[in-house]
Amino acid sequence: MNRSIFTFIYLVVMCCVGSFAADQTSAKKSKKARPNILIIFTDDQGYADLGCFGNKKNKTPRMDKLATEGTKFTSFYAQAVCGPSRSALLTGRYPKRSKGWSMPATEVTFAEIMKDAGYQTACVGKWDVSNRKAIIDRMPNAQGFDYYWGPLGANDGGRCIFHLNNEPDGETRDMGSLIRRYTDKTIDYLKNKRDPNKPFIFYLAHTMMHTIIDASPKFKGKSAGGLYGDVVEEFDYETGRLLDTLDELGLRENTIVIYTSDNGPWNQPEYYEKKKGHPKESIFWGESGPLRNGKGSPYEGGYRLPCIVRWPGKVPADRSSDAIFATIDFLPTFAKFSGASVPTDRTIDGIDQTELLLGKSEKGRDDFYFDGAGVRKGKWKFLDAEMKSSTYAEETGSAKTDRLFNLETDLGEKNNLAKQYPEVLSELKKLYQKIKKSK
Repeated sequence: MNRSIFTFIYLVVMCCVGSFAADQTSAKKSKKARPNILIIFTDDQGYADLGCFGNKKNKTPRMDKLATEGTKFTSFYAQAVCGPSRSALLTGRYPKRSKGWSMPATEVTFAEIMKDAGYQTACVGKWDVSNRKAIIDRMPNAQGFDYYWGPLGANDGGRCIFHLNNEPDGETRDMGSLIRRYTDKTIDYLKNKRDPNKPFIFYLAHTMMHTIIDASPKFKGKSAGGLYGDVVEEFDYETGRLLDTLDELGLRENTIVIYTSDNGPWNQPEYYEKKKGHPKESIFWGESGPLRNGKGSPYEGGYRLPCIVRWPGKVPADRSSDAIFATIDFLPTFAKFSGASVPTDRTIDGIDQTELLLGKSEKGRDDFYFDGAGVRKGKWKFLDAEMKSSTYAEETGSAKTDRLFNLETDLGEKNNLAKQYPEVLSELKKLYQKIKKSK
């Protein structure tokens, strides 16, 4: 063979081999660089229960530190009650589509899309989207989670019945053991069950601080906030243990930690004056701070929750953002970070908030829909005269009329500006009806 031709062929082959090797190395680096995600989701925790969100009684040093290590979001929205809040978080779809407690098997969760992208997927805690029943095709394993341990429903009767994957795994009436038990299960997964060569997403959905609350002997009677304060402080301590585990395992730098809650606190007299089996003189409800009402209400106290996101070196530290952000945004945002594909055969209400999280933009969502009640756009919030509200959250003596609030100047929603700004009212009413009627 002519030497020049041989040399040419050799160079082409080596170039191809080198290019393939470079591509493989690049792919490996890209895959390795994909972040782990840890979602810490509490139950019925108020907007102002933590020190970093204004509480003066409860001592929450670990959560306060987490806020300085990451970004605190002050206009963050979940849903008004538990089941709808969970289906919205899992699917990126408003409850009018994802169906809350009755979430159908056909819904696609963030666990499903991330599992397809090569992630390990695990869930510990309250599921609450299979009508609190062991309906196999609507349980965590069928909805994308490789591993599950926890109760399928709430602890309303002071009892939790657990499942390990699809099988029953005992029960307890010791509500004071739950925070540590859930944390232990999460730590055990991180240390002993995950594949260290793959990225993971872990969804930790606490039962506390839901209704029949209790704290362990180490924390009971120790806070200035009564039994509820005891539970908040125990949650802070156990979350600290979990964060320390990330450090111990070398996972801190490449793990996005997200803390938030499912809805506002059960703080209405119509509920807590009845006690419903709670210990005498106990305080079992959280604080909404400057926000109006609480769980079950379309006012800010029902939907707006504390949120902290930490990703060292990526999410800006010691930052506070008032951009509109919501649990429905998690799925498309996770997809962007992980390389997963967002479903295209259905409406996804969430938006990719990567730029907001990384501090490259201060703009969040344009609007947010309050299920069957109203809509927020920018600083303005509209609530319909016939707004949907849980019975215990209804405000007696409140006139049935359209409401318009400027949340920049009136976070407590005290001043109805509907008559002063008829054009704004009309615009938001149209937006509300558009979203409400959409499929």
